[in-house]
Amino acid sequence: MRHAIITAGTKGLGRKVTEQLLNKGVSVTVTYHSDKEKAMELLTKFPGRHQDIQILQTDVTSPKDLQKLVEKTIERFGRVDYLVNNAGPYIFERKKLMDYSTEEWDAMIRGNLDAVFHLLKLTVPYMRQQKFGRIINYGFQGAGGASGWIYRSAFAAAKVGLVSLTKSIAFEEAENGITSNMICPGHIQGEWKESSIKDGRQFVDKETPIGRPGTGEDIARTIEFLCHEDSDMITGTIYEVTGGMDVIHRYR
Repeated sequence: MRHAIITAGTKGLGRKVTEQLLNKGVSVTVTYHSDKEKAMELLTKFPGRHQDIQILQTDVTSPKDLQKLVEKTIERFGRVDYLVNNAGPYIFERKKLMDYSTEEWDAMIRGNLDAVFHLLKLTVPYMRQQKFGRIINYGFQGAGGASGWIYRSAFAAAKVGLVSLTKSIAFEEAENGITSNMICPGHIQGEWKESSIKDGRQFVDKETPIGRPGTGEDIARTIEFLCHEDSDMITGTIYEVTGGMDVIHRYR
């Protein structure tokens, strides 16, 4: 049985990825930061799969927590096939770079870039042994072209750095059967993060060119595709799932 580590895999976009992989017969180790009650709902939804689900409280800005995460995964499941780096801090307040504090800047870099480095160091050796691995990172629309993102400068800087890291590890580990790709979600907010495509098609979204809101299932299906054994030709690629919306400039 394939095994996935999905950071922040108990709510939001990560929750739909977890459900998608569980439904495909994959076992999972998922993390949560503080909402334990929400995390435990996963066990209620999959009552017959408790042996395939491990839920761990983890702060992705803490290298020690990340080390414990991988150690407990290997101890229980003995392997890591998919690494989905879904977690990453985000500052919702819209403000310019010069208004960010040093602490806020550090949190953006540690959570969105450094955490991926640490998890790669911890998991790639196991993927090498297996001669198989799938790494999925999250970015934002335009990240592949190093776009500036007004009022999101710290987050954008970390994710653009992650683009290069995503491509570099793809090139370096291709010989070991490991792929590395980035998924860039569109404007998916609130309840839509845990909604299905079927649900989304019941509503009209005039801001999105395809005419409906994006959903967590849109992201989860793309990730499932990239994790497939036959997707080995796809690596070092940036996938934008936006429904045609210009996410960065929609407020300008």
